[in-house]
Amino acid sequence: MRGLFSTLIVVLVALMIVTTEAGKNKKEKNNRGKGGSDCAEWRYGSCVANNGDCGAGTREGTCNEQTKKVKCRVPCNWKKEFGADCKYKFGNWGECDATTSTKSRSGSLLKALFNVECQPTVTVSKPCTTKVKNKPKGKKGKGKGN
Repeated sequence: MRGLFSTLIVVLVALMIVTTEAGKNKKEKNNRGKGGSDCAEWRYGSCVANNGDCGAGTREGTCNEQTKKVKCRVPCNWKKEFGADCKYKFGNWGECDATTSTKSRSGSLLKALFNVECQPTVTVSKPCTTKVKNKPKGKKGKGKGN
């Protein structure tokens, strides 16, 4: 009986050692597969929308011979002209140009994500609105019962 117990202990210890070593090898393989290991300078392409010209998409990154895809988003408004990676600080809208019925404003580059090339300044335009914004009315119930 004592021999059986000793054999069982030895088998359990051996099983624990094999399992631990297998886990180490698995972790090493996963770290290499994610591409974050020894590569310091990843280069990314521009964000490409999955459907149409805006919305959720992906960008591809390369470093040495490694590649990986990263999720991204292309704006679905006037900002898509500059891409998702060029961030600008815009000034106030200018006066309405009567000949074109548009107004414009300029923006200065704040930062370029993923080391993309961005224009240092941009100008955007939009149609002039003819609507006059109503002033906010007083709080509801102000005149009732007082």
